This record gives sequence, C-alpha cells and structure tokens, in this order.
Amino acid sequence: MNPLLRRVLIGISAGLFAGTALLIILGHPFLTVVFCALVGACYSASLDPTRGTYVDNLMAGAALGVPLWGLVSVIAIPVLFGHQPQWSAEQMRSQFPALIGWVIYGAALGLLTQGLNDMVASIWGPETASRVPTETEKARIVILGGGFAGMHTAECLEQQFRTNPNVKLTLISDTNALLFTPMLAEVAGSSLEPTHISTPLRSSLHRTEFIRGQVSRVDLEGRRIFLASDPTAPESSPVREVSYDHLVFALGAVSNYLGMLNLEKYSFNFKSLLDAIRIRNHVIEMFERADRNPARRRALLTFVVAGGGFAGVELAGALNDYAHGILADYPRLHREDLSVVLVHSRDRILPELSESLARYAQERMEARGVIFRLNTRLVDAGPGVVTLSDGEIQAETLVWTAGTAPNPLVQALPLDKDKRRALVVDRTLALPGRPGLWALGDCAAVIDAKTEKPCPPTAQFALREAQVLAQNIRAHVEGRPLRKFHFDSLGALCVVGHQTACAELTVPFARNKSVRFSGLLAWAMWRGIYLSKLPGFERKIRVAMDWVVELFFPRDIVQTIELK
Repeated sequence: MNPLLRRVLIGISAGLFAGTALLIILGHPFLTVVFCALVGACYSASLDPTRGTYVDNLMAGAALGVPLWGLVSVIAIPVLFGHQPQWSAEQMRSQFPALIGWVIYGAALGLLTQGLNDMVASIWGPETASRVPTETEKARIVILGGGFAGMHTAECLEQQFRTNPNVKLTLISDTNALLFTPMLAEVAGSSLEPTHISTPLRSSLHRTEFIRGQVSRVDLEGRRIFLASDPTAPESSPVREVSYDHLVFALGAVSNYLGMLNLEKYSFNFKSLLDAIRIRNHVIEMFERADRNPARRRALLTFVVAGGGFAGVELAGALNDYAHGILADYPRLHREDLSVVLVHSRDRILPELSESLARYAQERMEARGVIFRLNTRLVDAGPGVVTLSDGEIQAETLVWTAGTAPNPLVQALPLDKDKRRALVVDRTLALPGRPGLWALGDCAAVIDAKTEKPCPPTAQFALREAQVLAQNIRAHVEGRPLRKFHFDSLGALCVVGHQTACAELTVPFARNKSVRFSGLLAWAMWRGIYLSKLPGFERKIRVAMDWVVELFFPRDIVQTIELK
C-alpha cells in the first residue's frame, strides 16, 4: 500500500475514535465526523512513523489542541452562526472548558495514531520493506552544523537509510546540543532555564556518529574535512580528518556588524545560549551598579536593542518585562530611570508580518514602556554611549540583532556565492557542478522551485529543506531523479511582551490568504505551537514547568556567571 494512503487511513480512524470529546464542543454529529476525519488524516500524514513514541505523540497532539481551539471554537463557530469573534477576558474564560476538550482530543489523537501505526506495522510490516543494499548504495555522508537544519537533516537521513547499513552518517558541530532559538529571548528575560531549550545531539541521533569539533579546512578535491586540533592535546598529535562522499553544509549564520569594529567590541551578540545568559546577567549587574551609583543611574538602566526583526522585538519585550519585574527588589530605583530602546532602520518593525500586526505590536510595547527609534541607523558605539544617525544615547548596554552573514567557513570556500556570501544551490539543494555537495539553511541561497523567490532563513523552512535534501541524497545514491524544493510558509508568530503576541497563520489551499491573531490568544498559540516543536519529551516538561513557576513567583535575580 502507498505509505501516504496508509497514513491517511490510520489518521482518519484515529481521528474518529478520538472525536468523542468534540461532540459536546461542536454540537453537530455530521460536522464532528467530517472534521475529526480531516484533522486525523492531516495529522497522521505529517508524521514519519516511529515505533513506540507514545509520549512524544501525546505531547504533540495535546499541543495541537490549543491552535485548533483558537481556530474553531473561538473564531470559526461564532462566524458560522453569524456572530463576531470576541477576545475579551470574560469570553476567554467562558471558552476554557472547550480548550480542555480540545487538548484531550489532541492527546487522544496522538496516542491512537501511534497505537494504530504500531499495530499496522506489526501486521503488515513497516512502510518501506527491508531489502539488501547494493554495492552502489555505499556512501559516507557528513553534515557540518548542529542547528535546526543540520540536526533535522541527520534525523531524516537516518529514516531514509534505516534499511541500508552501508551508509555511514556523521555530524560535526562545535556545540554538542541543538539550541531552540525561538525561546532564546525567554532565557535572556529569565523566564526559562538555559539548559531547558537545548537538546543534546548525542542522545537525539541514534545512528549518526557525532563529532564535537571545529572545522578548520575543507579539501573539496580530496573530499576530506580537517578539524582544528584540540588545544589540550600534545603538539605532535595528528590533525583529525574525515572523508566524505556527500557533504552537507548546514553551518548557519553569524552576526554581521557591517564593518563597524567598535560595534562588535562594545555590543552583545544574540545568537547563542551563552549570549542570552550574558545579557541576563549583565542586566542584573546594571541594576546592582545603579543601586549604588545615583549619578549614573539613567545610563546604567538604559538598554538599547538594535534591530526590529523577530529577534530584536522579542528580546526588547523580554528585557522590558524582566527589568520592570525586578524593580521591586531595588527599592531605591524608580521606573522613570529605566529605558528599553529599540533602534530600527525602517519605518516600521516586524517587516515579516502585516502592517496592522506590526503596528499593534509597537503600540502594545510602547504602552509597556519600550521606546522606539525608527528610521534610525546605529552609527557607532563606545564605552557608555551609543551613536545613532540622529543623535547619541547614554547607555551601558547595547545588543546587536540587526544583521547576519553566512558562517565564515562557508565564505572562505572557493564556491559560487550570492551577494550575501551564501552558497548558491540549485532547486534540489545541490551545489551546481559540484557532485556530492549540498547546502541548506542560513548558509545557503535557497530558491523556491515554484515561486522562484528566495526562501527566508527561518527554522520552518530549514526543517522542510532538510526533509527534501535527505530524500535527494537517497535518490542520488540509488540513481533516481531528484526532487525540487517548494514550501508554502505556515505563517509567523512573535511574542512582544507579557502574555501578548502576534500571529499570522497561512490558510491552507488559499493563495495569499492568512488569519491574524493578537493578544492573549496569539500568546497561547505561540506557547502551544513552539512547545510541540521543542525536541524531546523531557525538554517539553521542563519548559512547561518553568512557565507554571513563572505564573506564581517573581523573576530570579541570581547572577549565574561573574561579570568584570
């Protein structure tokens, strides 16, 4: 049986069995049957069946219940009955029982889908029957980079070659964990513990050899990768090298300071877990200094964020909430002394979202005290001062989120690149004229095969690129035609402050149509969707517990690293 048809039939069965909870919510038997079958089919078709993953499917299904509640109970049902959707606190409280029902439905759907998949696999076998690999299917596949693109490529390759032991998979990364960057701002704002949004690569990849190391050089002609020597190893130790037949560049991007050396010297980066920890501890340090230095109080409590994209807006909102939240621990400091300033070179923030949502985000953040300097460029920085195109700001804190560039290793390679210095790939994610070389994610210039437009450097695109790339490597190994990459964005979400977010979700099968949410509902959707995307059941539980603790206790002001 066709694997997709098999998944759809399993999903329809699971959706119908799980739909008991929805009879009360939707109140229409025919509507309930059709909707449950549709949701179950879509959910099952999107999965890559893995035996025994009941807990992961339980959490993923339960998290799916939150956006379904918002789309159906809060919006679709009132519209169908001729009413205007309401967003008031009273209306949200009245919808709480429906939310519980949707979560139960989603959890049941996840468990039943997994159970039926396991039962069908035990009777008729896995989707792809095992076969003896041929001699031509031997390959050494090496992935450079352990971010979203690199890790998911390894996971997809493990699935693609699960019946072919002759294919050796290796992932090389300078960190040993995948950082879940959508939640990085919450670490800087002390809402989440740092390690809770990092997933160890060694325990997540079951068949892939993981090498922790820094790549010093790539020999494209000899198909070898050279790793930088360990500083603690003897000088006579040989340089480690790794051979490959297929090489995947998934090295991501680094901050681009646009040639301003002072900016690089006097600003905080915001790309890694250590960056978020440093920013949080630096904010606490500024409060401690301001408490004992009234003359410098305003400069010490002024925090400048450069860049009005997702990273800059989410960080500014998180820092603003955190700074105002810990004022109670410093009775000598006043709200008037505190300033969070967001500098952006365009006339509006969040260019990735619609103008109405961007305007809403700015208004909500301004109401909470964030100051916006739009149509303004950052020119220079120095000790205690930030120089803008229209003046200076006395500030001891500057965070740069306004520009990125591909990894320096990629920029140094003698390969074709675009004006951003990213690797040029064809529509199949292969490097033209370079057999065995592939690239995806932030370090690649990926063009959508259908729209012929550049793909944005976001996680949702990187994950889909990884799936297509893994399929194409297998097709190349087995001598089959390659698939061109195309993906329609599912939308975008952005948290702008305490229990407030913006969401713009694409309507399936409707070109250029989207549904927009804001406020508490969008915030609940943000947390539900990203919690379901967070790798690992243990990490999901830890993050959920952090969010629960945050509801009842104040933010922590303990410095975890020493600042000099």
